[in-house]
Amino acid sequence: KIYKKNYKVTVNDEDVKLANKEFELLLFLASNPNIVFSKEAIFEKIWGFNSFNDTATVTVHINRIREKIEENPNKPKLIETVWGAGYRFNM
Repeated sequence: KIYKKNYKVTVNDEDVKLANKEFELLLFLASNPNIVFSKEAIFEKIWGFNSFNDTATVTVHINRIREKIEENPNKPKLIETVWGAGYRFNM
C-alpha cells in the first residue's frame, strides 16, 4: 500500500522505509500501472529537466525499491523490466 499524503509504504502491513526519490519513483510508476516508461522519461519526471542526465540513477533506484517491496527482488513481479524499453508497474 502506498499512502501518498504521508510518504508511507507498507508491505504485508509492515512499514517500508524509502528515500524521498524512491517514494516518488514508486508512486509515479504505481499511479500509471501497466504503462512502460523509458529510463529517460522516468529520470525527467522524477529528477527534472535541469538535473544532470544519468539514467543509471533510475536503475539504481529501481533496484533499491525492489529490494524493499518485492517478495523476491531477483524475480520482480511489481516493477517489471521491459528489455529495451524501460520499466512497468504491474497491477
